[in-house]
Amino acid sequence: MSHVVPFADRPEGKTLCLFDVDGTLSAARLSATQDMLDLLKQVRAKAVIGFVGGSDLPKITEQLAIHGQDITDDFDYCFAENGLTAIKLGKPLGSESFIGFLGEEKYQKLVKFILHYIADLEIPVKRGTFVEFRNGMVNVSPIGRNASQSERMAFEAYDKIHKIRSTMIEALKANFADYGLTYSIGGQLSFDMFPHGWDKTFALKHVQDEGFTAIHFFGDKTYKGGNDYEIYEDPRTIGHAVTCPADTMAELKKLFNL
Repeated sequence: MSHVVPFADRPEGKTLCLFDVDGTLSAARLSATQDMLDLLKQVRAKAVIGFVGGSDLPKITEQLAIHGQDITDDFDYCFAENGLTAIKLGKPLGSESFIGFLGEEKYQKLVKFILHYIADLEIPVKRGTFVEFRNGMVNVSPIGRNASQSERMAFEAYDKIHKIRSTMIEALKANFADYGLTYSIGGQLSFDMFPHGWDKTFALKHVQDEGFTAIHFFGDKTYKGGNDYEIYEDPRTIGHAVTCPADTMAELKKLFNL
């Protein structure tokens, strides 16, 4: 790992900025721009930075490591899967397991229901990878994660009208009320399922004893049911609701006089 200025030696080393990825640091499932990465480097010279993404680390790396660099060199904290996979200054912290929480028998019942539900859905397009198992959560996509970028955008617009994801979530809540799961819509085409309390506030447990006097969180899905909602509303954070990466950059420039 390249040399990193200790937190205490930074002008605002007791300030932590945490960022959602999709829609905040980059357009959904696309790469971050060089301008964004340059600005984050300027912010890191003053304060402490980290990302909190719902995707796994390889997917987040695809979006943020645009030059093929080790993404853990560019951020002080890397929280993938809402912080269930956690890295500080290049070193792994503790992790949790979805399957360890739920158990294989319950998980198979859940997946069987999901696949039957999606098979019966009448929507304009279906592709592939409807259920993606991750270490700390399960991601469900009614259209399938293999959809092209144009198909993703079309589904997002369709979903805003027809509420495909939110209706499916209500069905899961009704049929698996005893599973102790939270459902959270994120990105353009999917939603996440994870145990109660394993939303993005889970990442805060890794930083709560680090002596930060201010924790800023930037996210675009800050509405109730969005995957940034809980951490945005958490009293431990100062929430910044943004609409796109350009909006994030504008907020950072104001906050740090850049």
